[in-house]
Amino acid sequence: MKISIVIRAFNEEQHIGRLLYGISKQDYPEPEVILVDSGSTDRTLEIASQFPVKIVHIKPEDFTFGRSLNMGVAASSGELVVLISAHCYPVFPDWLDLLTQPFNVKEVALSYGKQRGGESNHYSEHQFFRKYFPDNSVLQQAHPYSHNANAAIRRKLWEAHPYDENLTGLEDLAWSSWAMDSGYEIAYVAEAEVIHQHNETMPQVFNRYKREAIALKQILPNSTFTFGLFLRKWLGNTLYDLNQARREKVFVKQFGSIFQFRLMQYWGTYRGYHFAGKIDAQLHRAFYYPANILENKVAKSRNVEKIDYTQETNFL
Repeated sequence: MKISIVIRAFNEEQHIGRLLYGISKQDYPEPEVILVDSGSTDRTLEIASQFPVKIVHIKPEDFTFGRSLNMGVAASSGELVVLISAHCYPVFPDWLDLLTQPFNVKEVALSYGKQRGGESNHYSEHQFFRKYFPDNSVLQQAHPYSHNANAAIRRKLWEAHPYDENLTGLEDLAWSSWAMDSGYEIAYVAEAEVIHQHNETMPQVFNRYKREAIALKQILPNSTFTFGLFLRKWLGNTLYDLNQARREKVFVKQFGSIFQFRLMQYWGTYRGYHFAGKIDAQLHRAFYYPANILENKVAKSRNVEKIDYTQETNFL
């Protein structure tokens, strides 16, 4: 079964080389790789050109998350299309094989894999990854949650239902909800692990959760997020993270980061839910082009040698 990989990128010179190197080390032979670039002004395209990559361009003024994905999938030729963020990279050489194995079941429309943070991620984001991407696989998921930073879909189903180009985010949730409503299945593959690197400022954290909340309100128009819920979510998750940090003996080091991240996360969510402005191309650009460019479990080990990224510097 032919596989295509679609990557969305904007000014990803710090990360794109590592991702493409990791793809080159996969056990799966020569997948088609498509990079959708939305106007990078750094060395992203220069670095990508050192690998066998097909580059698709989208103008910044035309960018939406769904539109860039649709352009990438449209340019692909695989029966399965893997979607991965430019600031992710696979941990193991069997990542691609494992992520696409669930499609041996014809009812599976989408699979997605585990995410863990890198050294630059905020402490609370590591807790988010642990909660939403557990260590155990679920090959017939009971809910529509998915994440396009590390996922795969059937191309023929995308042809029947492309990604929503008007959403300010969560186009993955909208698509997976459609798939489940249409009778298809979603699989979560914990062993198909990637490192998802973020190095966000607090205003960028606020911005991300605000745009996702605007999108969620579009997807679920009857949903609400009251000020009381904001307070409960912020305080509850802050206390949880602080307790985790205490157990991991990093309480003092991480106190400020935890307090600020959870505040920006849920205040952004609250403001997004109560956004009353016009959702247009200008809003999309404002979100994507910033002014300045549960439990403490021990992760299961795998008897598979990790990809050695020390040679990846040759491409930087």
